[in-house]
Amino acid sequence: MRLALFDLDHTLIPFDSGMAWTRFLVERGVLEPGFEALYLDHCRQYVAGTLGIEALHRLGVAPLGRHTPTALARWLQDFETHVAPLLPSASRAIVERHRDAGDLCLLVTATTRFLAQPFARLFGIEHVLATEAALIEGGLTGEITGLPCHREHKLRRVNDWLAAAGLHLQAFERSWFYSDSAGDLPLLQAVTDPVAVRPDARLRAHALQHDWQVIDALH
Repeated sequence: MRLALFDLDHTLIPFDSGMAWTRFLVERGVLEPGFEALYLDHCRQYVAGTLGIEALHRLGVAPLGRHTPTALARWLQDFETHVAPLLPSASRAIVERHRDAGDLCLLVTATTRFLAQPFARLFGIEHVLATEAALIEGGLTGEITGLPCHREHKLRRVNDWLAAAGLHLQAFERSWFYSDSAGDLPLLQAVTDPVAVRPDARLRAHALQHDWQVIDALH
C-alpha cells in the first residue's frame, strides 16, 4: 500500500487559494474593495512568521459569518467553476498518476476546509485534511476548531487521520508528500519520498542537501 500527500497553495496550484477566494468575493461585492490589500498584508506577515494562522484565518473567515450558509455554498460553487481552468495540467497529471496506481491520496493544507474542498474535487482527491472553521448555530465565527493544519501540526493531523483508519505512516511501502514550504519539513521528513515543489529558499537548500526531488515548474 502506498500514500500520496499533497499541499495545496503554491504546490498543486501556483497561487494562494485564500487570495484567489478573497479577490473573487471582492469582485462580486461580498467584501469591501480594500479588503484584498488588507488580506495580502496579513498573508505577508504570516509568511514572514510575524502573524499567527489564527489571525489570518479570522480575517478571511469572520466576515462570512454574517451571510447565510446557502449564500456561502453558492459562492463556493461559482468559485470552483472560476478556478477550474487555473489548475495546472502537470499537477492534475501527478495526482492522476497516483490515483491510477491505487495510492491513497490526501490533500493536506492549512487552507480552511470549505475552501480546500472545491480544489480537492477538481483534482479528484477524495480525502482532505485542512484547517477547520468553528461554527455557532451553523454560522462561521472566524475561529479555528482543533489544531490548524499547518507546519508541525500537519504531521500530527496525518498521523491521527491514519490511526482512525487503523493505519500508520511507517506501514506504507512508499509515501510521498509534495510541498513548497520549509514549514512542512516535519511531514516531508516523515515520508519515504519528499518532493519539493517550487520550494522556498530554505526548503530548496534542505532538499538539495538531502538529495530530494525538486520540481521547479508545474504547467
